[in-house]
Amino acid sequence: MSSSLHSPLYSSLSSSSALQDRKLRNAVNFAKPNLIFKPRRSFPLIRASAGFSSSLDTGLSTELDAVANHSEIVPDTVIFDDFEKFPPTAGTASSSLLLGICGLPDTKFKSAVDRALSDSECYGLESSDLQMSCFFNKALAHVGGDLAKLVPGRVSTEVDARLAYDTHGIVRKVHDLLKAYTEIEVPPERLLFKIPATWQGIEASRVLEAEGIQTHLTFVYSFCQAAAAAQAGASVIQIFVGRLRDWSRNHTGDSEVESALRRGEDPGLALVTKTYNYIHKYGHKTKLMAAAVRNKPDVFNLLGGGYIITPLKVLQSLKESVTLLDEKYSFTRRLSPQSAAAFNFTQDELQKWDQYSFSSAMGPASVELLTIGLDGYINQAKRVEELFGKIWPPPNV
Repeated sequence: MSSSLHSPLYSSLSSSSALQDRKLRNAVNFAKPNLIFKPRRSFPLIRASAGFSSSLDTGLSTELDAVANHSEIVPDTVIFDDFEKFPPTAGTASSSLLLGICGLPDTKFKSAVDRALSDSECYGLESSDLQMSCFFNKALAHVGGDLAKLVPGRVSTEVDARLAYDTHGIVRKVHDLLKAYTEIEVPPERLLFKIPATWQGIEASRVLEAEGIQTHLTFVYSFCQAAAAAQAGASVIQIFVGRLRDWSRNHTGDSEVESALRRGEDPGLALVTKTYNYIHKYGHKTKLMAAAVRNKPDVFNLLGGGYIITPLKVLQSLKESVTLLDEKYSFTRRLSPQSAAAFNFTQDELQKWDQYSFSSAMGPASVELLTIGLDGYINQAKRVEELFGKIWPPPNV
């Protein structure tokens, strides 16, 4: 891969340890097919009517029906067989998905990778680095195109994390990916582009959204990231609730995390609440996504938000918990425009964020967790390139 793909931070990132790799197995994307392999989870979107709502003539409902009245509940799963219980409406094309496809040649998406690796446009490029970048783009687009045929909602496509600190590089990469999608007739309104929430990634989101290209900012662990992303007009902001909680149990020194703890609040839930209130109080178009949800109380505390990415064991528990129909309405919406209007922000929190104020506000939790996330994405992308190098050209080319 060309050296232009490497961010200034990349040279300072150590290779991922086995422990980091295990941590990253719980990272979240928009959807994934029937893969045994687990890094980068998927989450098809579900609603209360999706084949599992209870019979109303019994006067009973389920907790899943009840919570789905307030938020869009999104199952965190890696296995397509689970979709019979929790049907998907969205998906993600990612390096982890490509790894899974290459590892399971009988998957339904294998032909998409083969089509990408036999694309004549890539063969004509001058260098092997340019060819590999082209093949990678085509593979993501072809797999994303196949996903778009399976789901009615949007498909999010991962942008190379090695570009995380290169605004122009991110914009060029998204343009290349969008061109690849256009060639296979996937309309832009069906697409999101998943970008790490560095300052440069947020600036790239601002440029792309101004062009009408929808962006999905991920690895958000601090309010400055969330507020700057909303100001940039990002379509989706993804906050990892459980990862912030885990960090707070083993670390100190982050003022934002410690402020939440002093108030008796969970740091991850507090960040989601503050971000929701900021978005809705000040009229930003961004939709909030809460990920790394660990249990039913997390779900209940996030009701009213946009998407809640929920593990299958939690979904199954919600589905199996029967309530009286009248009790269905006792689930309180914790996040609402009314609560947002009453929330008070400091002047510092309401500032127009720039690179200096953003960098100054990034605490140890957001810096460390962002770095771990980028490290995982980068290593997965490199593994895809290694696999492509071994299997290219594909059979019958």
